[in-house]
Amino acid sequence: MEVWLDRRNSSTKNLDEKGFDRVVTIEPEDCLVVQVKDDSGQQRARSAIGSVDWVLVELDDWKMIPLENLVSAAQGSPTRIAALIDEPSQIQGAAFALQIGVDALLVPENEKVVEAAFIAKAQRLERLSEEQFPEHSGVAELGSVRVTTVQNAGVGDRVCIDLTSLLAKGEGLMVGSSSSSMVLVHGETIDSEFVPVRPFRVNAGTVHAYTLLADGSTAYLSELEAGDSVMVFSKNGDTREASIGRLKIERRPMILLKWVDENDNEAQAVLQQAETVRMVSPVGDAIAITEIKKGDMLISRIDSGARHIGQKVDAEIKER
Repeated sequence: MEVWLDRRNSSTKNLDEKGFDRVVTIEPEDCLVVQVKDDSGQQRARSAIGSVDWVLVELDDWKMIPLENLVSAAQGSPTRIAALIDEPSQIQGAAFALQIGVDALLVPENEKVVEAAFIAKAQRLERLSEEQFPEHSGVAELGSVRVTTVQNAGVGDRVCIDLTSLLAKGEGLMVGSSSSSMVLVHGETIDSEFVPVRPFRVNAGTVHAYTLLADGSTAYLSELEAGDSVMVFSKNGDTREASIGRLKIERRPMILLKWVDENDNEAQAVLQQAETVRMVSPVGDAIAITEIKKGDMLISRIDSGARHIGQKVDAEIKER
């Protein structure tokens, strides 16, 4: 994706032109410029696809729907779509419309808009790299732990994490009271006659527990906010990034789950006492916490070393 600087109607030159793919001072000869204020403007832009190199659209109040329509129509054609975007909040929508995005962003001499455009360009390049080299998308080495204790843990504040993307069966979040040992908590993707599925949700445990962020650092569940990115794990060890849409914190009865790894190191998690809260066995079966018993084996992630404010440090630490 390219970033163009719009100087067609600008009397000031506050920004350095370096880094821009194009500086537009007059109407570009290789672009059909179309003002899309209503459906007639959209139809004019669509009718030009296939016969011009670029369609540069200047949008009115409605932006995302016309852009998605034009991005879709241009797929497989030689025509590329450029869009004039003058608000930072609209950059991401244009850059990733239909998960494809426009081919160029035309931005005014506004530092915040320009910064947002270059961030989006970098994200597009990163996504392209991941698509070309899928082996770098993330595979974690998972282990297994043996359950030693299942007992009531009173009432506590538990956190449901609602993601902005759907989870598949076998996916969830790693959760534990220690950053060095976590178990895979399954998403609410399994049918039940008593409650509907919530395929975007992980009932992740109490506020003090850790989970992994997308950058590999840890965070307490109480610290998470909408917009944060967490690391989703599959039962096979595949990992991917997902954004948080909201959090639900409610008082619920809890179960204390303790386990040991192959070296007899003990760790634990406190999770809601509910049939919809499930761990995952080494063979991939989802097991409700209300059915887990001493001796059961669970998928886990073991991590050596201590953490300080979520980051790994060379220090010795014991958590109980």
